[in-house]
Amino acid sequence: MQAAARYVALAALAVASAGRARAQSALPLKHAPLATQTAITPADLMTRLYLYADDSMMGRSAGTEYNLKATAYIASEVKRIGLIPAGDSGSYFQNVPLVQRGLAGASHLAIDSVPLRLWEDYLPRDQGGATHPIDNTQAVFAGAWGDSAMLAPDQAAGKFVVIAMSRHPNPGQPGWFVPRAGASTRYRNAAAVAVVSLDSMPAQLRGFFKNPQVMMSGGPTPPEQPSYLYLTAAAARQILGRSADSATVGMTGKTVRGGLTFVETSAPARNVVAILRGSDPKLRSEYVAIGAHNDHIGFDHSPLDHDSIRAFNDAERKLELASPNHQVTPEQAAQIKVNVDSLHRLNPPRRDSIFNGADDDGSGTTAVLEIAEAFAGAKVKPRRSIIFVWHTGEELGLFGSQYFTDNPTIPRDSIVAQLNMDMVGRGRADDESGGGPGYLQLIGTRRLSTELGDVIENVNKARKQPFTFDYQFDAAGHPEQYYCRSDHYMYARYGIPIAFFTTGSHRDYHQVTDEPEYIDYDKLAHVAQFVYDVATTVANLDHRVVVDKPKPDPHGNCVQ
Repeated sequence: MQAAARYVALAALAVASAGRARAQSALPLKHAPLATQTAITPADLMTRLYLYADDSMMGRSAGTEYNLKATAYIASEVKRIGLIPAGDSGSYFQNVPLVQRGLAGASHLAIDSVPLRLWEDYLPRDQGGATHPIDNTQAVFAGAWGDSAMLAPDQAAGKFVVIAMSRHPNPGQPGWFVPRAGASTRYRNAAAVAVVSLDSMPAQLRGFFKNPQVMMSGGPTPPEQPSYLYLTAAAARQILGRSADSATVGMTGKTVRGGLTFVETSAPARNVVAILRGSDPKLRSEYVAIGAHNDHIGFDHSPLDHDSIRAFNDAERKLELASPNHQVTPEQAAQIKVNVDSLHRLNPPRRDSIFNGADDDGSGTTAVLEIAEAFAGAKVKPRRSIIFVWHTGEELGLFGSQYFTDNPTIPRDSIVAQLNMDMVGRGRADDESGGGPGYLQLIGTRRLSTELGDVIENVNKARKQPFTFDYQFDAAGHPEQYYCRSDHYMYARYGIPIAFFTTGSHRDYHQVTDEPEYIDYDKLAHVAQFVYDVATTVANLDHRVVVDKPKPDPHGNCVQ
């Protein structure tokens, strides 16, 4: 699932290592044909997931060779199963135009003639397009973010604007956080916006921002924005001539020289698209879409100790589940203690730097493969066709699903519904309030079509062991915004009814501990079978699922 801004300071649990991340060959995947059954089974799902979330996949980050390797596995399986290619030029792949943007080597900043140290004194943040020039601009202090007395936007034009951290951060937000979009919009005519928060930023997040970022190209050229960067308190003092704590709003500082430039290189990425042809000549030109995302968040260069990280996150999760608002205060987090020595007496240290993404979204990816094989092996095929799409770049911003729905390989209006699975392998009592074998979250099932929501409820009632649906995260305005954070929304924005199936978040979300060993394979098989049954029912209706709710603007912002 696409990340929200959730970072935990884990520096005390980090285990330094000079070695590289655990990895096997990144050469194209080669394996013997899997001896999987036509039926959806826990054993087949386990076989697939241990392969797909293996360390050799290096976290499957979109725009890397490792994601290409992961998609090669999916394509080899759908070919073996016998599905029809529905990508580019008769292949199973739809290429998605991603680019990698990294800081150019000539980038530098200096105060008068004294250089600032890149990554130590300041950390640039890519704005995704052209930025205003910085060279020979005067610094000005804008105050603390969120204060009513902040510098007026017109006074910041052409200046190097320094912003202090908020004195009253919102609950649940880290103290260093200043919304980049908000600051950039307020001071859109400034040469640069510099936030004095680098000292407080977690090391994990610093490392993330230092790496080149992957984004989609080919859209409209964005307007020029101010350059954006984070400063240490010492660098801010050097720029302003005094500390940010003692500076007054509107006070001018020294002249900033230099500039920040980001350059683009191609970052190959691809969706995997395959079709099972329907049995009804009149209805086979319509499709039920079933999807998951094939990417995850890659790997880090600083291995952590698996068991101590998981112990910390376990303690934090227990506090979250016990809290009425599911929030953990910084004071509570600071009280968590992990006895690393005790852990290591039980098991030797397991140093890990690969975000395997077994649940996010290895579980959804393998479930879609199992569903595809079940459909392909069924004696009676559904009346409508089924299109299976494994989207790339979900973690980077729903890029693969955006590209597929903007550039569909079948007529867009032939898709009668889209069923999305993202993180469907957990949902135990220690993962979610009310969790258990029958726990399942549903999101978006009635936002466009009341009938689709009713179909799903009726299919569930007919099961020998019905699921207990949790609709709380589908509520309008829910702060987690799950409706906007996975691939289904890119279909919904075009008026295609969707259903999002997930077993929810947990302690291993976006951690190196999201491993196949923690998946509930019986639960995963039940979810996959349920989605198969829902897809069968929708595909066999004598009419399209009725859309009876307003359609959103396909180019507007998502609103939950």
